[in-house]
Amino acid sequence: MNHIINNFEQYEAVIGLEVHVQLSTASKAFCTDSASFGSLPNQNISPVSLGLPGALPLTNEKAVKYATKLGLAINSKINRFNFFDRKNYFYADLPKGYQITQDNEPICLGGSLKIRLDDGSEKDIILNRIHMEEDAGKSIHEMDPNYSYIDLNRAGVALLEVVTEPMLSTGEEAAAYLTELRKLVRYLDICDGNMEEGSMRCDANISVRLKGEKKLGNRCEVKNLNSIKNVQRAIEHEIERQIKLLNKGKAIDQNTLNFDANTGKTSPLRSKEMANDYRYFPEPDLLPLSISEEFLEAVKAEMPALPEELYQKFTKEMNLPAYDALVLTAEKAMADCFLEITAHTKNYKLASNWVMGTLRSYLKETQQSFADLQIPAQEIAAIIDLVDGGEINNNQAKNKLFAALAKNPQAKVSQLVEELNLIHKKCDNELDAFIMAALNKFPDKVIEYHNGKKGVIGMFMGEVMKLSHGKVDPKKANQLLLEKLEQAK
Repeated sequence: MNHIINNFEQYEAVIGLEVHVQLSTASKAFCTDSASFGSLPNQNISPVSLGLPGALPLTNEKAVKYATKLGLAINSKINRFNFFDRKNYFYADLPKGYQITQDNEPICLGGSLKIRLDDGSEKDIILNRIHMEEDAGKSIHEMDPNYSYIDLNRAGVALLEVVTEPMLSTGEEAAAYLTELRKLVRYLDICDGNMEEGSMRCDANISVRLKGEKKLGNRCEVKNLNSIKNVQRAIEHEIERQIKLLNKGKAIDQNTLNFDANTGKTSPLRSKEMANDYRYFPEPDLLPLSISEEFLEAVKAEMPALPEELYQKFTKEMNLPAYDALVLTAEKAMADCFLEITAHTKNYKLASNWVMGTLRSYLKETQQSFADLQIPAQEIAAIIDLVDGGEINNNQAKNKLFAALAKNPQAKVSQLVEELNLIHKKCDNELDAFIMAALNKFPDKVIEYHNGKKGVIGMFMGEVMKLSHGKVDPKKANQLLLEKLEQAK
């Protein structure tokens, strides 16, 4: 995006995002049809999802609960009295000829989500609303050159539409926002966040204007972007396209656009619809929703610790670097693992290194996730404490002790340490003897050290570790070695 700003400094972009979050409910939004992904075409259907005459919808309570969870997580105002509307339009994969959604009274109003950019800056993205609605079916155009096929398995699946205010400025900000929103819905366990499977889909509304101008320019909406990378690419291309048109004195047509991931370019789909095109009116077949205080309190009681809360805990209470906190909170299972380990050890930084390094590498090699980890947190903490206390070095901890524990997760670290004969020799007299033996073996190197050749320390340390079979504390041995070298002047 920097190259665009450098070329067109007099302009600024104004971006708003609409993200459709597919809820991980077992059934659809207004009927009992399965909402599972991957079924054969047109298997998860019924008179309700097909829109047959006389079929009546019924609100999925879990969808309401999930919507409330997300609203609480982003500090929205929960609308205690809300109702559904019909959004009328014709398309082949919309069997009823309308979509059940929320227009006038959405379930969540306002709220914000904090993003962090690569330069370390932060920005609060203000939300306009979150509303509940149902999904349409899927049109398949690739199976036949002359016909399109319709799969209605997805028709009626429960969605939340999360709408920001038009306050994002770059593709990078949009990517950061989507990353945080995906992380949040995964923490809440209301959506798997898999954009490639359509669990999250993003529409980006993009306009440009001269800097200092208050009035928004004509906006174009890029529809159904299916990855965070493509959202950023589409926005960056569209900003550049619109600025080039304005520089040529041309107007921006308010269109709905498609993004081609292969070419990196947008192209018109149709004219941009306005709200009155949809002829919204209240859904007559569904009762209004009244959210009770008891329901709200029950949802609050189920809320987990959220990414921003954990980020603040890790950086402020545990004094971890911002980088560590961002990595540890990237997925809930990793954050949970770190919290479980630090319940048994107070060396938070070493625990962080182990989670981000040793454990993550081990899980990648074994094709597991943090949720699959079978090694008890208490035993991992025991290894960390041994390293922290100088009982064993990092190399022994990772390559011998942890490796043995990974093969036998039911074992105890205290038992493995003895079996592997890993505990460092603690006797200072014995360590003195190893160091003196190394110095006496290479008297010429002692002279070189005193003549300024400090690199020989590594050679002496190698000899000490060889004599002790690697069972001395390297930090303590190095310190004592330096003292002995000074005394040998």
